[in-house]
Amino acid sequence: MRSTLPTWRKSSRCTPNGGDCVEVTSVPDLGGVRDSKQGPGGPELWFPLANALAFTAAVKDGQFG
Repeated sequence: MRSTLPTWRKSSRCTPNGGDCVEVTSVPDLGGVRDSKQGPGGPELWFPLANALAFTAAVKDGQFG
């Protein structure tokens, strides 16, 4: 169980009024993702931090689009 709440952040490409966005965060050894429309009470997906960082790098590199 986490002892402190993580700080979630949205992409700078997110539309000003919320839109279809994801929020990301990290805590020691873990990276988290959630749907911004669900808010703090919504489901969260957590991954080993190294995997989350590798996935983010691959997205930025255009490997999925």
